[in-house]
Amino acid sequence: MNFRIESSDSQSKARAGIFTTAHGHIPTPIFMPVGTAATVKAVHQRELAEDIDAPVILANTYHLYLRPGMEVLQEAGGVHRFMNWNRTILTDSGGYQVFSMAANRKLTPEGAWFSSHIDGSRHLFSPEKVVEIQRMIGSDLTMALDECTPYPCDEKYARESMKLTHSWLLRGIKHFRNMAPLYGFDQYFLPIVQGSVNRDFRERSASFIAEQGMPANAIGGLSVGEPEELMYEMIEVVNDILPADKPRYLMGVGTPVNILEAISRGVDMFDCVMPTRNGRNGMLFTRNGILNMKNEKWKFDFSPIDPDGYSYVDQYYSKAYLRHLIISGERLGAQIASIHNLAFYLWLVREARSHLLKGEFTEWKTKILPALGSRL
Repeated sequence: MNFRIESSDSQSKARAGIFTTAHGHIPTPIFMPVGTAATVKAVHQRELAEDIDAPVILANTYHLYLRPGMEVLQEAGGVHRFMNWNRTILTDSGGYQVFSMAANRKLTPEGAWFSSHIDGSRHLFSPEKVVEIQRMIGSDLTMALDECTPYPCDEKYARESMKLTHSWLLRGIKHFRNMAPLYGFDQYFLPIVQGSVNRDFRERSASFIAEQGMPANAIGGLSVGEPEELMYEMIEVVNDILPADKPRYLMGVGTPVNILEAISRGVDMFDCVMPTRNGRNGMLFTRNGILNMKNEKWKFDFSPIDPDGYSYVDQYYSKAYLRHLIISGERLGAQIASIHNLAFYLWLVREARSHLLKGEFTEWKTKILPALGSRL
């Protein structure tokens, strides 16, 4: 996987680049809509491709493994054919889902035992099993099994968790290299930096991950409750060590402000459920601030959802109509809000890229940042 940096900001560590998979070119910085179960909730693939124009989406190993299962995906010829998506797909290894089920999982050197949230059945995710599942899914970008530490987390736990993630990584890399792709195109295997919010552990983990020489690297275990400034500090620590000539993927982050701050610290790729999850609950993100569509103030506002227009829905529907749909629990409301938010997130990273190419990223970021987090 070739990654080419096209422009770097003179006042920060932000950069614009491009890398290529078997399913397309990915301009960076980029935001990946989350399609957990081979679907981005409430959004058609046609809208993702044509209106939102997402070059890459994320699916999840844990969920696809449980349902529809590997037999279905293999018979379909892989996840791209199954969901009729001809662009790039990244699969999360399932480590975060196992982390979130603390009461129903057990971590051992062998791997992570967990109980299915569907029927309670017991399963083991070993580093090798996760590689095999992602080979069967057929995603372009696959992730190593890791443990996402909680926040707060004591030093002993963080150290042992980091060591476990590293040992799993070595086994995963070995198995990945010994197992050929199943659907006639190359897949890539990404390691994940862990270490909680301990500076020393983050440095050690980033160095270990960098030594593996994989085509891209991920930063995990952040945005799990720690203060934002601590998250930004850990990003800086890690990105000072991870190779600059490979994409850096910050997992599960975050708000528009988080994304711009992370871009300025050298991050290239993002994913987060926030645009769709918050959208379904009536929260819209815009360049001028955040709108809560449940508020009474929009009840008689028949102006377009957003005059700036990131998507066709912004001009096609009014604020009053969207508020009515959200308040009434109508599915169309979730669809409109999700399309708007995803289109805005993709607009945001494209604007960041555009200003990086023009050599004016920091000035643009400084100007737009105060508005992004404000409530309208």
